[in-house]
Amino acid sequence: MSRCLTRRKMGSKVSTHGEKCYDHRDPTLMFVDEEDQLDFLCEGFHSPRAQMSCGHAVTPTSLTNWCRKQLEQGESRFVCGAFGCGAEWMYAEVSRMGLLTPEERQYFEKTMARNSTETRPCPGCRTPVARAGGPGLRVRCGACTATRGRPYDFCWQCGREWRDPQPPHPPQRPPHLGPDRCPNPGCLNPSLETLSTCPDVVLGCVRGGGGGCPSIRACPTCGCLLEHGNNNCKHLLCPRCRTKFCFLCLRLYAECSRTSSITGPCASGAAPRQTRIPHWEEK
Repeated sequence: MSRCLTRRKMGSKVSTHGEKCYDHRDPTLMFVDEEDQLDFLCEGFHSPRAQMSCGHAVTPTSLTNWCRKQLEQGESRFVCGAFGCGAEWMYAEVSRMGLLTPEERQYFEKTMARNSTETRPCPGCRTPVARAGGPGLRVRCGACTATRGRPYDFCWQCGREWRDPQPPHPPQRPPHLGPDRCPNPGCLNPSLETLSTCPDVVLGCVRGGGGGCPSIRACPTCGCLLEHGNNNCKHLLCPRCRTKFCFLCLRLYAECSRTSSITGPCASGAAPRQTRIPHWEEK
């Protein structure tokens, strides 16, 4: 199985310490004898399984972890992660079924509000500025543009004024900055840092010793960071966008499976470390 990776540096400061369990005597819950549909890491939580409004079975810990990962991906709503579902849950249901603690509720509500507004403070005037949408990092502050009499842009990622690099003398072709950082020194996408610094692993499910690759990959469709559970298949199903792809070569399942088996080396070999995060426009 796969999961959206929670990276401690960029993740929430609130975590689920230990396992939370349902009270089997609670008459408001519908208990079922089914597999926990949100236990993507196969941790085997001991709590009884209860049914969400969409009909899928969860435990309070798996539900809390899954919804927190959605918040850390920038979402402000909660969607079921069971295959083929996609049902949206109300926050009240998540809070009740996840047995959220006061600390967790505070974090969830604060993060939901921040994600739904999608604003950043302008470094020039501290006015909240909304992002127009799309993957671009360059954002224009209307207030500073009006008061300064010139366009005033800043970087959505590092929060500093956007300063175009000065042309060298003699003029040279400028380096390609790409969509993941601005010209300011030190502007860094934390997800790209994770992809570039994560250790290598060998997927034991790949026969013949051809399973070496980075331990963390970005989903080729939505950019969600995933790690492999080293189970009996090299393919993953992204819990965010439901894309099935090969963790080794990064091709879609349909393409990879035409030339190799689920446990065989990929015909194209292992894909190198990713240097771009795909931008996903959710439908």
